[in-house]
Amino acid sequence: MSDISVRVLAEDEWEQYRAVRLSALEESPEAFAATVEEEQAYEEDFWRMRMRRSLRLVAEVDGRLVGVASVGQGPQDNERVAELFGLWVAPSARGTGVATELVRAGADAARGRGRSHLAYWVGTDNGRAVAFASGFGFRPTDTRRPMRVRREDDAEDEIAMVLPLGDDRGMPSL
Repeated sequence: MSDISVRVLAEDEWEQYRAVRLSALEESPEAFAATVEEEQAYEEDFWRMRMRRSLRLVAEVDGRLVGVASVGQGPQDNERVAELFGLWVAPSARGTGVATELVRAGADAARGRGRSHLAYWVGTDNGRAVAFASGFGFRPTDTRRPMRVRREDDAEDEIAMVLPLGDDRGMPSL
């Protein structure tokens, strides 16, 4: 596999974010609260607003978009915490380090914005995601919430996992 590059998209690159986001929704509909049909209908103003609201990171290999992640504000009452969300890697690039590079870039971006911790919500029944996050250094917390993405027969919860970004190894409130 070629080198993986990860970069933050600027607002005027909204079409690139739209393209990779729609690919993620189409390929992994069970992983997201939104549907590809809903988001295909959104116009430029919506996508630009989304670009301003959170950092949008894309991973590229040989000029091809192969992954995406976002970094936004964590709990509104805790300015020290950023949240990683919307992580997705194209099937052809899974297992190649793309997710690791996206998370590393997200952690660097959060640290660069003065955050002390990065939160990442993971399905409690998703052993692969929990193992990935744990291997990266995220630690589980006692904080849980119902999955935002649900099938009718699914009662899965999400667990907040937290990555310390500096010397503060304590667990922030989420």
